[in-house]
Amino acid sequence: MIELLRSKISLEIEGRNVSRFIKRLVNKKIEILSLKYQNENKASIIVYKKDLEQIQKIKSIYQITENGVYGILKIKQKIKINRHLIIIIILFFIIFIFFTHVIFDIEVIHSNKDIRNLLKTELENYGLKKYSLSKSFDAIEKIKEKILNKYPDKLEWLEIEKVGTKYIVKVEERKINKLENNNNPRNIIAGKSGVLKKVFASKGDIVKDMDDYVTKGDVIVSGELVFNNKVTGKVRAEGKAYAEVWYVTKTSYPFAYYEEKETGKTQNIYKIKFLNHDLELTLKKYQTKKETEKEIISHPLLPIKLVKSTQRQTKIKSEILTFDEALEKAQKLSVKKIQDKLKPGEYIIRHKYLKSTVKESIVEVEMFFAVYEDITDYAEIG
Repeated sequence: MIELLRSKISLEIEGRNVSRFIKRLVNKKIEILSLKYQNENKASIIVYKKDLEQIQKIKSIYQITENGVYGILKIKQKIKINRHLIIIIILFFIIFIFFTHVIFDIEVIHSNKDIRNLLKTELENYGLKKYSLSKSFDAIEKIKEKILNKYPDKLEWLEIEKVGTKYIVKVEERKINKLENNNNPRNIIAGKSGVLKKVFASKGDIVKDMDDYVTKGDVIVSGELVFNNKVTGKVRAEGKAYAEVWYVTKTSYPFAYYEEKETGKTQNIYKIKFLNHDLELTLKKYQTKKETEKEIISHPLLPIKLVKSTQRQTKIKSEILTFDEALEKAQKLSVKKIQDKLKPGEYIIRHKYLKSTVKESIVEVEMFFAVYEDITDYAEIG
Protein backbone atom coordinates (compact mmCIF):
# COMPACT_ATOMS: atom_id res chain seq x y z
CA MET A 1 0.00 0.00 0.00
CA ILE A 2 2.85 2.40 0.90
CA GLU A 3 4.60 1.51 -2.35
CA LEU A 4 1.49 2.40 -4.35
CA LEU A 5 1.39 5.84 -2.75
CA ARG A 6 5.06 6.69 -3.42
CA SER A 7 5.47 9.49 -5.96
CA LYS A 8 6.46 8.25 -9.41
CA ILE A 9 6.81 9.91 -12.80
CA SER A 10 6.60 8.68 -16.39
CA LEU A 11 9.31 10.00 -18.72
CA GLU A 12 9.76 9.81 -22.47
CA ILE A 13 13.42 9.78 -23.55
CA GLU A 14 14.51 10.59 -27.11
CA GLY A 15 18.03 10.54 -28.51
CA ARG A 16 20.57 8.50 -30.43
CA ASN A 17 20.99 4.97 -29.06
CA VAL A 18 18.70 5.57 -26.08
CA SER A 19 19.70 2.24 -24.50
CA ARG A 20 23.11 3.77 -23.71
CA PHE A 21 21.38 6.43 -21.60
CA ILE A 22 19.30 3.76 -19.84
CA LYS A 23 22.52 1.93 -18.87
CA ARG A 24 23.89 5.20 -17.53
CA LEU A 25 20.83 5.54 -15.27
CA VAL A 26 21.32 1.99 -13.97
CA ASN A 27 25.00 2.68 -13.25
CA LYS A 28 23.92 5.74 -11.25
CA LYS A 29 21.72 3.37 -9.19
CA ILE A 30 18.51 5.04 -10.36
CA GLU A 31 15.72 2.49 -10.01
CA ILE A 32 13.73 2.02 -13.22
CA LEU A 33 10.27 0.74 -12.36
CA SER A 34 9.11 0.30 -15.95
CA LEU A 35 10.88 0.34 -19.31
CA LYS A 36 9.37 0.25 -22.79
CA TYR A 37 11.33 0.82 -26.03
CA GLN A 38 9.40 2.36 -28.90
CA ASN A 39 12.45 2.19 -31.17
CA GLU A 40 16.23 2.37 -30.74
CA ASN A 41 16.09 6.13 -30.26
CA LYS A 42 12.96 6.43 -28.10
CA ALA A 43 11.85 4.82 -24.83
CA SER A 44 9.40 5.35 -21.98
CA ILE A 45 10.36 4.76 -18.35
CA ILE A 46 8.77 5.16 -14.92
CA VAL A 47 11.03 6.23 -12.05
CA TYR A 48 10.62 7.67 -8.56
CA LYS A 49 10.00 11.42 -8.48
CA LYS A 50 13.00 11.91 -6.18
CA ASP A 51 15.35 10.77 -8.97
CA LEU A 52 14.10 13.28 -11.58
CA GLU A 53 16.56 16.01 -10.62
CA GLN A 54 19.55 13.65 -11.00
CA ILE A 55 18.21 12.40 -14.36
CA GLN A 56 17.94 15.97 -15.64
CA LYS A 57 21.57 16.60 -14.66
CA ILE A 58 22.94 13.68 -16.68
CA LYS A 59 20.64 13.84 -19.69
CA SER A 60 23.29 15.57 -21.90
CA ILE A 61 22.04 15.32 -25.52
CA TYR A 62 18.90 13.37 -24.70
CA GLN A 63 15.48 15.02 -24.69
CA ILE A 64 13.31 14.16 -21.66
CA THR A 65 9.56 14.80 -21.56
CA GLU A 66 7.27 14.21 -18.56
CA ASN A 67 4.21 12.13 -19.54
CA GLY A 68 2.38 11.57 -16.28
CA VAL A 69 2.55 11.00 -12.57
CA TYR A 70 1.57 8.18 -10.20
CA GLY A 71 1.09 7.60 -6.48
CA ILE A 72 0.61 10.55 -4.17
CA LEU A 73 1.48 12.96 -6.98
CA LYS A 74 -1.48 11.74 -9.01
CA ILE A 75 -3.77 12.07 -6.00
CA LYS A 76 -2.57 15.65 -5.49
CA GLN A 77 -3.11 16.33 -9.18
CA LYS A 78 -6.68 14.98 -9.02
CA ILE A 79 -7.37 17.03 -5.91
CA LYS A 80 -6.03 20.16 -7.58
CA ILE A 81 -8.16 19.62 -10.70
CA ASN A 82 -11.33 18.89 -8.66
CA ARG A 83 -10.54 21.15 -5.71
CA HIS A 84 -13.64 23.30 -6.10
CA LEU A 85 -15.94 20.26 -6.21
CA ILE A 86 -14.16 18.70 -3.22
CA ILE A 87 -14.42 21.94 -1.20
CA ILE A 88 -18.15 22.17 -1.98
CA ILE A 89 -18.69 18.53 -0.97
CA ILE A 90 -16.77 18.97 2.30
CA LEU A 91 -18.62 22.19 3.16
CA PHE A 92 -21.96 20.61 2.29
CA PHE A 93 -21.11 17.55 4.36
CA ILE A 94 -20.11 19.67 7.40
CA ILE A 95 -23.29 21.76 7.12
CA PHE A 96 -25.43 18.68 6.68
CA ILE A 97 -23.86 16.91 9.67
CA PHE A 98 -24.40 20.01 11.79
CA PHE A 99 -28.04 20.46 10.88
CA THR A 100 -28.91 16.77 11.21
CA HIS A 101 -27.56 16.85 14.77
CA VAL A 102 -29.47 19.96 15.83
CA ILE A 103 -32.94 19.55 17.34
CA PHE A 104 -35.44 22.04 15.92
CA ASP A 105 -38.56 20.88 17.77
CA ILE A 106 -39.65 18.85 20.80
CA GLU A 107 -43.22 17.52 20.87
CA VAL A 108 -44.67 16.04 24.06
CA ILE A 109 -47.71 13.90 23.31
CA HIS A 110 -50.23 13.89 26.17
CA SER A 111 -53.73 15.23 26.71
CA ASN A 112 -52.86 16.77 30.11
CA LYS A 113 -51.32 20.23 29.71
CA ASP A 114 -49.68 20.06 33.15
CA ILE A 115 -47.92 16.82 32.23
CA ARG A 116 -46.73 18.35 28.94
CA ASN A 117 -45.35 21.43 30.71
CA LEU A 118 -43.71 19.26 33.39
CA LEU A 119 -41.94 17.14 30.77
CA LYS A 120 -40.77 20.15 28.74
CA THR A 121 -39.27 21.76 31.85
CA GLU A 122 -37.49 18.58 32.91
CA LEU A 123 -36.16 17.93 29.41
CA GLU A 124 -34.76 21.46 29.24
CA ASN A 125 -33.01 20.88 32.57
CA TYR A 126 -31.19 17.95 30.95
CA GLY A 127 -30.31 19.91 27.79
CA LEU A 128 -33.10 18.59 25.57
CA LYS A 129 -34.54 21.74 24.03
CA LYS A 130 -34.94 23.52 20.71
CA TYR A 131 -31.73 24.29 18.80
CA SER A 132 -29.62 22.02 21.02
CA LEU A 133 -27.44 19.16 19.75
CA SER A 134 -29.02 15.71 19.80
CA LYS A 135 -27.84 13.24 22.42
CA SER A 136 -26.73 9.63 22.18
CA PHE A 137 -29.04 6.69 22.84
CA ASP A 138 -27.36 5.97 26.21
CA ALA A 139 -27.72 9.62 27.29
CA ILE A 140 -31.43 9.59 26.40
CA GLU A 141 -31.95 6.39 28.40
CA LYS A 142 -30.31 7.96 31.46
CA ILE A 143 -32.47 11.09 31.15
CA LYS A 144 -35.64 8.96 30.95
CA GLU A 145 -34.59 7.00 34.03
CA LYS A 146 -33.86 10.15 36.04
CA ILE A 147 -37.21 11.76 35.17
CA LEU A 148 -39.18 8.60 35.99
CA ASN A 149 -37.34 8.23 39.32
CA LYS A 150 -38.05 11.88 40.15
CA TYR A 151 -41.81 11.58 39.56
CA PRO A 152 -42.76 8.00 40.51
CA ASP A 153 -46.28 9.09 41.52
CA LYS A 154 -46.97 11.05 38.35
CA LEU A 155 -45.29 9.19 35.49
CA GLU A 156 -45.81 5.53 34.62
CA TRP A 157 -43.89 5.30 31.33
CA LEU A 158 -41.77 7.60 29.17
CA GLU A 159 -40.37 7.27 25.65
CA ILE A 160 -38.16 9.78 23.79
CA GLU A 161 -37.77 9.13 20.07
CA LYS A 162 -35.64 11.13 17.62
CA VAL A 163 -37.35 11.55 14.27
CA GLY A 164 -35.18 13.55 11.91
CA THR A 165 -34.47 16.86 13.65
CA LYS A 166 -37.31 16.44 16.13
CA TYR A 167 -37.78 14.67 19.46
CA ILE A 168 -41.18 13.07 19.99
CA VAL A 169 -41.87 12.43 23.67
CA LYS A 170 -44.58 9.93 24.61
CA VAL A 171 -45.63 9.69 28.24
CA GLU A 172 -48.16 7.73 30.24
CA GLU A 173 -49.49 9.24 33.42
CA ARG A 174 -49.60 7.08 36.53
CA LYS A 175 -53.16 6.64 37.74
CA ILE A 176 -53.41 6.30 41.49
CA ASN A 177 -56.66 4.86 42.68
CA LYS A 178 -58.38 7.45 44.80
CA LEU A 179 -60.60 6.56 47.73
CA GLU A 180 -64.00 5.70 46.42
CA ASN A 181 -66.80 7.94 47.53
CA ASN A 182 -69.38 5.41 46.35
CA ASN A 183 -70.98 3.86 49.44
CA ASN A 184 -73.48 1.67 47.62
CA PRO A 185 -73.78 -1.78 49.25
CA ARG A 186 -72.04 -4.63 47.43
CA ASN A 187 -70.97 -8.27 47.66
CA ILE A 188 -67.55 -9.73 46.94
CA ILE A 189 -68.05 -12.44 44.32
CA ALA A 190 -65.84 -14.94 42.51
CA GLY A 191 -64.37 -13.49 39.34
CA LYS A 192 -63.30 -17.00 38.28
CA SER A 193 -64.14 -20.58 39.18
CA GLY A 194 -61.79 -22.33 41.60
CA VAL A 195 -61.15 -23.76 45.07
CA LEU A 196 -61.00 -21.09 47.80
CA LYS A 197 -57.64 -20.90 49.58
CA LYS A 198 -57.76 -17.59 51.42
CA VAL A 199 -60.49 -15.04 52.19
CA PHE A 200 -60.39 -11.99 54.41
CA ALA A 201 -62.94 -9.23 54.85
CA SER A 202 -62.84 -5.91 56.72
CA LYS A 203 -66.54 -5.36 55.96
CA GLY A 204 -69.25 -7.92 55.26
CA ASP A 205 -69.82 -11.57 56.22
CA ILE A 206 -67.73 -14.42 54.75
CA VAL A 207 -70.26 -16.98 53.51
CA LYS A 208 -67.89 -19.55 52.01
CA ASP A 209 -65.46 -21.94 53.72
CA MET A 210 -61.86 -22.60 52.77
CA ASP A 211 -61.47 -25.34 50.12
CA ASP A 212 -65.02 -24.72 48.92
CA TYR A 213 -65.36 -24.90 45.16
CA VAL A 214 -66.90 -21.69 43.78
CA THR A 215 -68.01 -20.85 40.29
CA LYS A 216 -67.77 -17.46 38.64
CA GLY A 217 -70.38 -15.12 40.18
CA ASP A 218 -70.79 -16.96 43.50
CA VAL A 219 -71.01 -14.66 46.56
CA ILE A 220 -67.96 -15.08 48.82
CA VAL A 221 -68.35 -12.09 51.15
CA SER A 222 -71.90 -10.84 51.57
CA GLY A 223 -72.71 -7.18 52.07
CA GLU A 224 -76.08 -8.11 53.64
CA LEU A 225 -76.07 -8.30 57.41
CA VAL A 226 -78.40 -11.13 58.51
CA PHE A 227 -79.85 -11.70 62.00
CA ASN A 228 -82.41 -14.41 62.75
CA ASN A 229 -82.68 -15.13 59.02
CA LYS A 230 -83.60 -11.52 58.33
CA VAL A 231 -81.55 -8.87 56.52
CA THR A 232 -80.97 -6.18 59.13
CA GLY A 233 -78.64 -3.95 57.07
CA LYS A 234 -76.40 -3.65 54.06
CA VAL A 235 -72.74 -2.62 53.81
CA ARG A 236 -70.16 -2.20 51.10
CA ALA A 237 -68.14 -5.42 51.40
CA GLU A 238 -64.37 -4.94 51.52
CA GLY A 239 -61.81 -7.74 51.29
CA LYS A 240 -59.96 -10.18 49.07
CA ALA A 241 -60.53 -13.73 47.87
CA TYR A 242 -57.79 -16.08 46.62
CA ALA A 243 -58.41 -19.46 45.01
CA GLU A 244 -56.70 -22.30 43.24
CA VAL A 245 -57.60 -21.81 39.58
CA TRP A 246 -56.96 -24.42 36.89
CA TYR A 247 -55.75 -23.94 33.32
CA VAL A 248 -54.89 -26.21 30.41
CA THR A 249 -52.57 -24.56 27.90
CA LYS A 250 -51.31 -25.42 24.41
CA THR A 251 -47.93 -24.08 23.34
CA SER A 252 -46.03 -24.64 20.09
CA TYR A 253 -42.26 -24.54 19.56
CA PRO A 254 -40.33 -25.04 16.28
CA PHE A 255 -37.56 -27.61 15.77
CA ALA A 256 -35.63 -25.15 13.58
CA TYR A 257 -35.63 -21.67 15.03
CA TYR A 258 -34.32 -18.40 13.59
CA GLU A 259 -35.10 -14.98 14.95
CA GLU A 260 -33.64 -11.58 14.18
CA LYS A 261 -34.98 -9.27 16.83
CA GLU A 262 -34.42 -5.55 17.12
CA THR A 263 -32.87 -4.50 20.43
CA GLY A 264 -34.40 -1.01 20.38
CA LYS A 265 -31.05 0.70 19.86
CA THR A 266 -30.75 2.90 16.78
CA GLN A 267 -28.17 5.21 15.32
CA ASN A 268 -27.86 7.52 12.34
CA ILE A 269 -24.48 7.34 10.63
CA TYR A 270 -22.95 8.40 7.34
CA LYS A 271 -21.32 6.04 4.88
CA ILE A 272 -19.04 6.55 1.92
CA LYS A 273 -19.94 4.04 -0.78
CA PHE A 274 -17.16 3.38 -3.29
CA LEU A 275 -17.97 0.82 -5.97
CA ASN A 276 -19.00 -2.26 -3.91
CA HIS A 277 -17.33 -1.11 -0.71
CA ASP A 278 -18.90 0.73 2.24
CA LEU A 279 -16.94 2.87 4.68
CA GLU A 280 -18.96 3.64 7.82
CA LEU A 281 -18.02 6.94 9.45
CA THR A 282 -18.47 5.72 13.01
CA LEU A 283 -16.51 4.03 15.76
CA LYS A 284 -19.57 2.20 17.10
CA LYS A 285 -20.60 -0.52 14.65
CA TYR A 286 -23.51 -2.90 15.09
CA GLN A 287 -22.58 -6.52 14.43
CA THR A 288 -26.03 -7.26 13.02
CA LYS A 289 -28.52 -4.63 11.98
CA LYS A 290 -31.37 -3.55 9.77
CA GLU A 291 -30.89 -0.30 7.94
CA THR A 292 -32.41 2.17 5.54
CA GLU A 293 -30.25 4.44 3.41
CA LYS A 294 -30.80 7.89 2.00
CA GLU A 295 -28.47 9.29 -0.66
CA ILE A 296 -26.94 12.63 0.33
CA ILE A 297 -24.18 13.40 -2.16
CA SER A 298 -23.38 11.70 -5.47
CA HIS A 299 -21.92 12.51 -8.87
CA PRO A 300 -22.82 10.74 -12.12
CA LEU A 301 -19.17 10.67 -13.22
CA LEU A 302 -17.72 9.42 -9.92
CA PRO A 303 -18.16 5.89 -8.47
CA ILE A 304 -18.49 7.35 -4.99
CA LYS A 305 -21.39 8.68 -2.96
CA LEU A 306 -22.27 9.78 0.55
CA VAL A 307 -25.36 8.24 2.16
CA LYS A 308 -27.13 8.59 5.49
CA SER A 309 -27.91 5.23 7.09
CA THR A 310 -30.49 4.74 9.82
CA GLN A 311 -29.38 1.56 11.56
CA ARG A 312 -31.44 -0.53 13.97
CA GLN A 313 -29.39 -2.98 16.02
CA THR A 314 -30.57 -6.60 15.92
CA LYS A 315 -29.82 -9.74 17.84
CA ILE A 316 -29.88 -13.05 15.98
CA LYS A 317 -30.86 -16.29 17.63
CA SER A 318 -30.85 -19.54 15.66
CA GLU A 319 -30.99 -23.19 16.71
CA ILE A 320 -31.89 -26.67 15.43
CA LEU A 321 -33.43 -28.80 18.15
CA THR A 322 -34.08 -32.47 18.79
CA PHE A 323 -37.56 -33.54 19.85
CA ASP A 324 -36.57 -33.62 23.55
CA GLU A 325 -34.97 -30.17 23.35
CA ALA A 326 -38.01 -28.65 21.60
CA LEU A 327 -40.31 -30.35 24.13
CA GLU A 328 -38.36 -28.89 27.06
CA LYS A 329 -38.37 -25.39 25.56
CA ALA A 330 -42.11 -25.59 24.84
CA GLN A 331 -42.77 -26.53 28.49
CA LYS A 332 -40.63 -23.66 29.76
CA LEU A 333 -42.41 -21.28 27.39
CA SER A 334 -45.78 -22.48 28.73
CA VAL A 335 -44.68 -21.75 32.30
CA LYS A 336 -43.36 -18.32 31.34
CA LYS A 337 -46.62 -17.37 29.61
CA ILE A 338 -48.56 -18.16 32.79
CA GLN A 339 -46.03 -16.36 35.01
CA ASP A 340 -46.15 -13.25 32.86
CA LYS A 341 -49.89 -12.92 33.52
CA LEU A 342 -49.64 -13.22 37.30
CA LYS A 343 -50.01 -10.22 39.60
CA PRO A 344 -48.00 -9.67 42.81
CA GLY A 345 -48.95 -12.29 45.40
CA GLU A 346 -50.04 -14.83 42.78
CA TYR A 347 -48.01 -17.91 41.87
CA ILE A 348 -48.08 -21.31 40.19
CA ILE A 349 -48.94 -24.02 42.72
CA ARG A 350 -48.08 -26.92 40.42
CA HIS A 351 -47.97 -27.80 36.76
CA LYS A 352 -48.00 -31.05 34.82
CA TYR A 353 -47.09 -32.10 31.31
CA LEU A 354 -50.10 -33.78 29.65
CA LYS A 355 -49.20 -34.64 26.06
CA SER A 356 -47.43 -33.47 22.93
CA THR A 357 -48.15 -33.56 19.20
CA VAL A 358 -45.69 -33.15 16.32
CA LYS A 359 -47.06 -31.07 13.46
CA GLU A 360 -44.74 -30.54 10.49
CA SER A 361 -41.83 -28.50 11.88
CA ILE A 362 -43.23 -27.82 15.38
CA VAL A 363 -44.09 -29.65 18.56
CA GLU A 364 -47.33 -28.69 20.32
CA VAL A 365 -47.36 -29.24 24.08
CA GLU A 366 -50.43 -29.45 26.30
CA MET A 367 -49.94 -28.65 30.02
CA PHE A 368 -52.04 -28.39 33.17
CA PHE A 369 -51.55 -25.54 35.66
CA ALA A 370 -52.94 -24.95 39.14
CA VAL A 371 -52.49 -21.27 40.03
CA TYR A 372 -52.94 -19.39 43.31
CA GLU A 373 -54.84 -16.38 42.02
CA ASP A 374 -56.80 -13.33 43.18
CA ILE A 375 -60.39 -13.97 42.05
CA THR A 376 -61.93 -10.95 43.80
CA ASP A 377 -64.80 -9.29 41.97
CA TYR A 378 -67.73 -7.14 43.07
CA ALA A 379 -71.48 -6.97 42.54
CA GLU A 380 -73.63 -4.18 43.90
CA ILE A 381 -76.67 -5.15 45.99
CA GLY A 382 -79.92 -3.90 44.54
